[in-house]
Amino acid sequence: MKKIIILLLSLGVVSCVEKLIEKPDNLIPRDKMIAILKDMAILNAAKATKSNIRILKENGIEPTQHLFEKHDIDSTGFVESDRYYASLPLEYVSMYEEIEALLTKEKNVMDEAKKMKDSLNVIERMRLSKKNDSIKGIPVKISSDQK
Repeated sequence: MKKIIILLLSLGVVSCVEKLIEKPDNLIPRDKMIAILKDMAILNAAKATKSNIRILKENGIEPTQHLFEKHDIDSTGFVESDRYYASLPLEYVSMYEEIEALLTKEKNVMDEAKKMKDSLNVIERMRLSKKNDSIKGIPVKISSDQK
């Protein structure tokens, strides 16, 4: 009985370690795959907006094909690589966690750039307002640090 239990446990361990899908010959490296999947997430978000789809169509851009050309891959290589990485659940989750971190970082950079642009627009409007007031003959008080 003890030998049967050990045999079953051994078979269970071996079957868990067995790869479900063999590594494809044209496997896209992990870092490149992360970049592709990140771009694909951005592309899918852009497709959700009708104006973005219209702009892409007007410019004759097929988004998925453009993505494959950008990363110098073909659809078969992408599908095989994606399927291989998906067969390694812990690796796949780790990749998507990296993608999420990259997207969050990019979002934060864009938010900061937007804040900066908004601040510059406010300053420019104030400058134009003061200029227009002085043209209209309204006295404008200029502080010592603006001279």
